[in-house]
Amino acid sequence: MTISPDHPPGRRRRRRAAVAVAATLAVAGAALPGSPALAVNASHTTVVGTNPVDWTPHALDGTVHRILQVGNRVYVAGTFTKVRNAGQSAQLAMPRLVALDATTGRIDTTFRPQVNGAVKALAAAPDGRSLYIGGAFTTVNGTAASRLARIDAATGARVAGFTTPTLNNQVNDVRLVGNRLIVGGAFQTVGGVTRRALAAVNATTGAADASVNLNLAGPRKTTSGATAPVKVEALDVSADGTRLVFAGNFSTVAGVARHQLAVANLSGAGATLSGWATDRYQPQCARSMPSYLRGVDISPDGTWFAVVTTGAAFPGTLCDAAARFEFGTATGGKQPTWANYTGGDTLLSVAVTGAAVYVGGHQRWLDNPQGRNSAGPGAVSRPGIGAIPRPRVRRCPGTRPRTAGWAPASCTPPTGVCGSAATR
Repeated sequence: MTISPDHPPGRRRRRRAAVAVAATLAVAGAALPGSPALAVNASHTTVVGTNPVDWTPHALDGTVHRILQVGNRVYVAGTFTKVRNAGQSAQLAMPRLVALDATTGRIDTTFRPQVNGAVKALAAAPDGRSLYIGGAFTTVNGTAASRLARIDAATGARVAGFTTPTLNNQVNDVRLVGNRLIVGGAFQTVGGVTRRALAAVNATTGAADASVNLNLAGPRKTTSGATAPVKVEALDVSADGTRLVFAGNFSTVAGVARHQLAVANLSGAGATLSGWATDRYQPQCARSMPSYLRGVDISPDGTWFAVVTTGAAFPGTLCDAAARFEFGTATGGKQPTWANYTGGDTLLSVAVTGAAVYVGGHQRWLDNPQGRNSAGPGAVSRPGIGAIPRPRVRRCPGTRPRTAGWAPASCTPPTGVCGSAATR
């Protein structure tokens, strides 16, 4: 559920970010709920409406990376520095993290955390009154915070008693499981101890939790020599907290071959590698991209998940495509239940609600397996965002023609909340 700045040459970019809330009914609830948001998207019985409301605010620069809805509040994180309420000209200097009312779209000017770098990950804390944030920052409210912090959901103030060890590179994604906060990113060490790309901290104190130690290794390298350090780009945890799916730049997990995508079993004792495996992400896509998985999301019932990729169009691969995989029995050789191709355009984010798989990115089409930077036979125009329901592609909220990348980031009944790098 992320918008990333990377794309192969020729992909279009936009400089201004926006947030859209597509609702069939108004969302009701207290400003600060007594319980955190769901770990997975809520199950919808239908695809959300196609006409977004008109009162959503705008981020005037940078990119929206993450959106989290908690009760009647929506938190928007990214690299932006200025925002503006809909219908107003006044610019508000509220960098990288803002809160808004899910019913009216109004920006909450009392929520003002000061974060000195990109915010890429959000999770609701179990008390329902605070948030975990992750990213590339090193301070929060002027105090050292090494890429992970816990803040008050009403004011943005630091929560006392939560201090994490130093992570030596950015955090890309987080999930709360019991009293563990599972963290994925580009870091190689946590508190000076090797924990490449995947780790956990105590959700109450922030102390390192050694129970998640899966030894990700084997950074990929393309035929042109392009490579990058081991990292986790995206992860998700099933609603029952027993399965972890993660995607990124790695070739082995716990000493066993796993190409860019792996499943782990979670228990009170920690994390262990599952026997579930696929080799469909072993092939290379674009020569400039050692890894090309960009998003993963587990279904509300926990029986399957969806993955989206970048990488350009290469026949016989899952490059520039969304794919569904069943968990089923924990064996190797897994094949996707279906794959939906863009015809050469990047997909960056995915949200599964049961009724549909929402995908966002720089795509112009879906249902386009024969397209090569063009609309092939049967291609369906879905610029920026689309829904893949059963059994066909349908337009999704905010899909008035545009070429920017959209990120469906929160799906709570009866809404879908989306963020973008769009100009309109």
